[in-house]
Amino acid sequence: MLNRLLITGANGGVAKLIYPLLTEVASSICLTDINKIDHIGPNDDVVIGDLADPSFVNDVVEGCDGVLHLGGISQENSFKNLLPANFIGVHNLYQAAAKFSKPRIIFASSNHAVGGYRSDQLIGANARTNPDSYYGVSKVFGESVAQLYHLKEGVETAIVRIGSCFEKPGDPRMLSTWFSPKDFASLIQCCFDADTLGCRIIYGVSDNQTAFWENDQLDGLGWLPSDSADSFGGNLVGWQATSETDGLLEFHGGVWVRAPLIND
Repeated sequence: MLNRLLITGANGGVAKLIYPLLTEVASSICLTDINKIDHIGPNDDVVIGDLADPSFVNDVVEGCDGVLHLGGISQENSFKNLLPANFIGVHNLYQAAAKFSKPRIIFASSNHAVGGYRSDQLIGANARTNPDSYYGVSKVFGESVAQLYHLKEGVETAIVRIGSCFEKPGDPRMLSTWFSPKDFASLIQCCFDADTLGCRIIYGVSDNQTAFWENDQLDGLGWLPSDSADSFGGNLVGWQATSETDGLLEFHGGVWVRAPLIND
């Protein structure tokens, strides 16, 4: 068990799903976000601040022996708007990790780092990145920073390319991309418990029959997903496509591939 886990982006949707499931991961948790956080356990604390501020990041990383990095803008945006949290913020995090005891990091990457692949293409961890958006580019950048700091400083990272982490699948694409909160929480536990993590790419996806991704870097983790989107298929029988869902089932990244870039 970790002594102290840092969770960035703790006010986000994924963090709110995952946080209650992490009671066995760490003795205490530090929750941080740029916005107010109102969900907190008795042994945990909250620190509000900006990941783009290196002094703030240094302060919250010092004393932590694990980091779950969920921070940053989680939707497509302009490069200018993504730059502070998604680019500068992740760089600040790794600089701080290298400075303060090199805590193991779980970096929440995204399927949008490879979203440009077509849905009939099954890919593994070594497939080249194929981002579908500026947001996807920010995750490719974060993955590269993680790899650099592992090579140069020995900081270990699980790069988790999250599919769709919700309580249950909400559309037909999620029958392929769904990642249950329980499966994510168990992956987090295994990543922190592993004797050696290195820097590996893991697809954050449950045991879905039509998954787009093959997890071929799980050696030594002792993790396999236990949930599946397959049981939810019947709940989506009445789902109807619209002009807003054009391309949803055509690409790994769904509708993001056909969406125009948001320019500054």
